[in-house]
Amino acid sequence: MKVIPFSHLIYMLLPIGVVAYFYYKWLGNAKEIAVATARMTLQLLLIGYFLVYIFNNKNPSWGILIIFFMIFAASFIALRNVQKRDKKHYFKIFFSILIGGSLNLILVLYFVIDIKPLYEPRFIIPLAGMIFANAMNAISLASERFEREIKVNNYNSARAIALKSSLIPQINSFLAVGLVSLPGLMTGQILSGVDPIVAVRYQIVVMAMVLGSAGISVIIYLSLNKEYA
Repeated sequence: MKVIPFSHLIYMLLPIGVVAYFYYKWLGNAKEIAVATARMTLQLLLIGYFLVYIFNNKNPSWGILIIFFMIFAASFIALRNVQKRDKKHYFKIFFSILIGGSLNLILVLYFVIDIKPLYEPRFIIPLAGMIFANAMNAISLASERFEREIKVNNYNSARAIALKSSLIPQINSFLAVGLVSLPGLMTGQILSGVDPIVAVRYQIVVMAMVLGSAGISVIIYLSLNKEYA
């Protein structure tokens, strides 16, 4: 696979700069895009070097620690979009991502891919990242929408609207794949020389995994809010 020089990454700042300009002009926020871009770059560079160490040192303790850190961070990030940010609400989000994501991760690793040995960081960590990130995004959308809807609707209506809203990105991806887009995993595999049919199988697994983990996590989260019923 062709290696991208670090210097060439600067070109991708040009379209981000356009977005940042209008973000500032329309929202009056000059820092959020810049901070997010800087954090994204730094975090990816750090995790890249860290993963090299993890892949070479296959200690399950490190893998478990990383997964729990992912869930902790994902829960904290999902909490930022709602007004109610107490420990009880955080626990609801954490528990939802933990259960919804872990069920799908175990299903994919041990039944679909059937990896041997059972702990293989090259599979577990990237897949866990995709699962928990999508669960985080879905719960973030669901919690924000539920918080607004519960003010004007009963619990069942607010729950239904929040669930539907949270899964719009995943369902749109299902409908558009192959017609509008070739997803990132599939594109990366094809660019690295993998047979397109093999890449398609992995992409089907990933997309099903993403919708399953996001949906189950949101269902658990909304079910934990029954005090509003």
